[in-house]
Amino acid sequence: MTDDGPAKRGYSRVLLKLGGEMFGGGSVGIDPDVVGTVARQIAEIVAGGVEVAIVIGGGNFFRGAELQQRGMERARGDYMAMLGTVMNCLALQDFLEREHGIDTRVMTAITMGQVAEPYIPRRAMRHMEKGRVVIFGAGTGMPYFSTDTTAAQRALEIGCEVVLMAKAVDGVYTADPKTTPDAKLFDSITHREVLERGLKVADATAFSLCMDNHMPILVFNLLEEGNIARAVGGEKIGTLVSTPDAPSA
Repeated sequence: MTDDGPAKRGYSRVLLKLGGEMFGGGSVGIDPDVVGTVARQIAEIVAGGVEVAIVIGGGNFFRGAELQQRGMERARGDYMAMLGTVMNCLALQDFLEREHGIDTRVMTAITMGQVAEPYIPRRAMRHMEKGRVVIFGAGTGMPYFSTDTTAAQRALEIGCEVVLMAKAVDGVYTADPKTTPDAKLFDSITHREVLERGLKVADATAFSLCMDNHMPILVFNLLEEGNIARAVGGEKIGTLVSTPDAPSA
């Protein structure tokens, strides 16, 4: 399936989803070199006038589901993971402001007034209209919901045109390319196909939410320098996941 619609014209307001594992460079904690590289790519698209919101995971610190497997109560583990996302947000904010002079606001779903603003959708939109980067932390503020789902929900609520899902792989494959060398990369695919095939790109709740509301997801490789700008500019990279509009009667 080919869908050249939104990917061809580029985007003006985007939600960038970043995995926390990347911020750790494969280990626990924060790798300043990785954060600096991501900040540089974000600064490039902000300079081009794109309005940017960001959701960051916390996998480089905690994962609620994994803590549950070790005997911890799931909800408490999820709250710990939410706090990990805020640490990642503050690190990215520091690099964007200190290295690139970009006004940045961290907004969190759990109130922590000394380090971040509370998440208020209209305020987030106003920040973006003023050219500020908005970074959303603490997930949805509720356990049992992933930051992938947070990205979908925030993108819809603040009027983004696309969820840019940055990964350590080139896009959506027929199988895990790390374990299946002959896995094929999709140029485009529908939300429904991703769900029906059980492709492990993001959690099913995020894809269902985007499918029901016709929010496209562009899955691409963050580790290749300049890919965020290519994604925003509408170049054919990664995999575009979309749901075609129903034919008019």
